Amino acid sequence: MSDKTLYQQLAEEIGEGESKLMPKIFETLIDDTEAKVLLAAAPPATVEEISEKSGVLKEDIEKMIDPLFKKGLIFKSKKKDALRYYRVRNVPQFHDASAVMLNPSREMLDLWKEYMDTDWHQYSRKLEEMIPGSVVRVIPVNVSIEPGSQILAFDDIKKVIENARNLAVAPCSCRVIDGKCGKPLEVCVQVNRAADYAIERGTGRQLSKEEALEMMKMCEEEGLVHCSDNRREVGHVICNCCEDCCLNWTSLRTGLKKFIAPSRFCAEVDPDLCSECEICLDRCYFDAITMEEDTAIVDPENCMGCGLCLVTCPEEAIRLNEVRPEDFIPV
Repeated sequence: MSDKTLYQQLAEEIGEGESKLMPKIFETLIDDTEAKVLLAAAPPATVEEISEKSGVLKEDIEKMIDPLFKKGLIFKSKKKDALRYYRVRNVPQFHDASAVMLNPSREMLDLWKEYMDTDWHQYSRKLEEMIPGSVVRVIPVNVSIEPGSQILAFDDIKKVIENARNLAVAPCSCRVIDGKCGKPLEVCVQVNRAADYAIERGTGRQLSKEEALEMMKMCEEEGLVHCSDNRREVGHVICNCCEDCCLNWTSLRTGLKKFIAPSRFCAEVDPDLCSECEICLDRCYFDAITMEEDTAIVDPENCMGCGLCLVTCPEEAIRLNEVRPEDFIPV
C-alpha cells in the first residue's frame, strides 16, 4: 500500500477524500506506519487491538501514542475497564488540534492556510447540510442587557467562567494558521475537559477565573466575538473570534447560516442618543448596522447579538434586547 493511499484514506475518514491538500497535511505530520496506526484507531481501541488491526507491533505503537497525542491526531478515551485511543474524527477537530501543537511546521500551517482558502468553504457547506443544529453559538459581551431579559447561565460569560472546574488558554488555531488581522493570539479559553486536554498536551496554560475574566474584557475591547459550544453546559471552549481568520463565519457566507447560531439578543440603537460617530459600523462583522436619517440602524436579520457595538459606543446609545425565539436556546 503506497503512502499516498494511506494519507488519502485518512483524508476520506474525516470527510475530505476529494481534497488534494488534506492528504498533504497528514503527510507533514506522520509516516506510513503512524498512518496505519491512525487508520486502525477507530472505533476507540486499546493498544493491543490497534496492533492486531494494523499489524504494527504493540511496543512500537506504545512509542507512537504520545507524539500522536501531542500532534492532535489521536485522543484518549479513559474508561474503567481500559484506556482506549481514537483518531481525529473531522476537519474542524483536526484543524484546531494540529494548528496549536508545539512547534508546528511552517509547511503544515501553509497547507492549512491554502486549504482554508480553497477547500473549507465546500466542506463546511456539506457539513451544514448534514448537521441537525448549530455547532457553535455567539455569547453576548459582558455588558448590561435590557432589564427584564432572561439571562440564562449559558448567555453569561461570567457565569460560564465562575462555574468552570478548570480553565486554560491556548493560541487561537485560526490565527496561528492565518493571523492577517493582527489580533491577540493566546485567547482561546479552554473549559473543563478541554482545559485538562490542553494542559496535558502542553498546548495551553492554566488560567485563574480572574485572569479569564480579564481576558474576556480585553477581547471585547479588541473587537473579538465570544463563541462557544451550542449547549447549555459549556464544557469545551470559549473562542474569541476575529473577522478575518476564523472558520466559524464561513457559515454565514455559505448562505445556510447553520454552523454558528446567533445569541438570543439583538442590538438596538436609541436615535435620541446616537451621535453619528459610526464607530459601531466599523465594529460590526456582519454588516448589520447602517446609517439612515442621522442615526445608526440595526438590521435584525444580520445582527448576531454579540454586543461588540456596545463596548465602544461613546454615547451608550446601543442596548441588547432579548428577541430570539426559544429555538435559539441550546439543549
